Amino acid sequence: MLNDPTGREQLLKLGAQSVPVLAKANQYIFCQNLDDVAEFVGLQGTGHIPLPPAALMTKWTAVLGAAQRYIRQIPNERLSERAIDNRDRSIRLLTHHIFRIGEAFLEVAVDGVEYWAQLANVPPEDGTFMTGDEIAGYGNSIIQQLEHWWNQLKDKSCQQKVKTFYGAQPLHQVFERSTWHSAQHTRQLAAVLDRFGIKPDGRLTTEDLAGLPLPEGLWD
Repeated sequence: MLNDPTGREQLLKLGAQSVPVLAKANQYIFCQNLDDVAEFVGLQGTGHIPLPPAALMTKWTAVLGAAQRYIRQIPNERLSERAIDNRDRSIRLLTHHIFRIGEAFLEVAVDGVEYWAQLANVPPEDGTFMTGDEIAGYGNSIIQQLEHWWNQLKDKSCQQKVKTFYGAQPLHQVFERSTWHSAQHTRQLAAVLDRFGIKPDGRLTTEDLAGLPLPEGLWD
């Protein structure tokens, strides 16, 4: 859609209001669930084996902890700079988004809110989370809430269905998506530090991210 000025019009004709979407004639499917995509194009599965929920929880909290460390390293006067050259999102908003993903997940898992991509894009209120320490503090509250949710969760298989804009899905699927979503943006935050000539405090390793279906490109 970015490279095709008629892309939005084509989406609206299909009835799709979010991306990514895979279309075939007048049929389309949202691409959030790769198994659904494989079935849509006639493949037998994707070959991807999702990590169990307990492993996702460990990796997600490690990722969020890394994001806390990184945001504290960025000078406050640079938080308003763009994080990504081709997208109008500041470093401040990118980092808030990393933790907002966790808050949005909890709204789905605990409060029964329907999952939409926009749910994780709710920005902070004006005048809030203006410093690295404030954003890291927000991150700490989200980590604590996630840990509380996990510790009191009775069915840790996470196979219970939740409402999403692409149909009823197992909570496990949204859990995995939220984990790698935060991880991808945390990788980007580390790249911002590199760009500033600052060595990231405790760079995430290949082992930290192993098993997550992350995009190959850093800015995908």
